[in-house]
Amino acid sequence: MSAPVLLTGFEPFDGRPVNASWLAVQEVSRTWSGPVPLVVERLPVSYDRAPRLLADRIDRIRPGLVIATGEAGGRTAVGLERVAVNVADAAIADADGRLAVEERLEPDGPDAYLSALPLRECLAAVRRTGVPVEISASAGGYVCNAVFYRLMAVARESRVAAGFVHVPLTPAQGGGVGMVTVDAALALRTVVDTVLEATLGPEPAEVDRT
Repeated sequence: MSAPVLLTGFEPFDGRPVNASWLAVQEVSRTWSGPVPLVVERLPVSYDRAPRLLADRIDRIRPGLVIATGEAGGRTAVGLERVAVNVADAAIADADGRLAVEERLEPDGPDAYLSALPLRECLAAVRRTGVPVEISASAGGYVCNAVFYRLMAVARESRVAAGFVHVPLTPAQGGGVGMVTVDAALALRTVVDTVLEATLGPEPAEVDRT
């Protein structure tokens, strides 16, 4: 059996009842049909706990592909994140009450890591579904970026394909503006399928033996 895919989203934060990323991840899980096992994980919105939990799950599950997701207010397209930076800097505190201002995530770590996903191939594939999508040059300075940074550090050591995807808020969260969960999930599933096809090759075609 091939190594599983690990797909993560976040718990609700900042007073919202849901998190668009976790809704999308759950929808992908609900409709998953292979070709490898899928494991999903909901991460806390915590600079400290979320990266640790993700690293622990990677160590335990030994996935072949990890895609972390988060929600992004103000966006109307799925964002394929290109770079994770070694900075925590946000206007709001995390779930543990930590307000980070111009803090390095890893004092001795590199300034940035690049995504290990084939971003252009993923962009083209998602565009073919009709879901709005873009390559983003900034994952922000909040917990999403902190998770992305730790993910790429771990992925580099273990040689795991990995990256981060932002999904817009749902229309209910965004006051009528945003993206419905089925579209966000379609984009995520398409990214997963694109990477798996690049690493495993296309699934064999069915043969009519009648």
